[in-house]
Amino acid sequence: MTRVLVLNGPNLGRLGPREPHVYGSGTHAELAAECVRTGSGLGLRVEVRQTDSEGELIGWLHEAADAHTPVVLNPAAFTHYSFAVRDAVAMLSAPVIEVHLSNPHAREPFRHVSVVSPLVTATIAGLGFGSYRLALQAIAEAVADKAA
Repeated sequence: MTRVLVLNGPNLGRLGPREPHVYGSGTHAELAAECVRTGSGLGLRVEVRQTDSEGELIGWLHEAADAHTPVVLNPAAFTHYSFAVRDAVAMLSAPVIEVHLSNPHAREPFRHVSVVSPLVTATIAGLGFGSYRLALQAIAEAVADKAA
């Protein structure tokens, strides 16, 4: 079973009470359970992590780079300005899918730029928890294609 890291950045631990009109009413615990369940159905062993710390997120990306582990990444606010996160993403050799619960392009102008998008396999946004389900499906397909 292929290991996949689902890494969530700042404030995503506050899902549910945090702006439900933007991010939905589901909690981070519900998102994590959905990712594990979806991954299991796709033959993936999913680990979901969330941090408000840029350094911790970078450490997890280094871990994924060293182990050639696929990543589903929601950098959250780091999406728009963290060149340190961007540089860590550049080290990844396995598929990495950038996800967002909301559609950043339909929001404030500062959210329209992602410093990580040019480096990832794909970006999926605006589908709530569905963004994560589609990302896991894409990783499962990429892993299967590589094995074939």
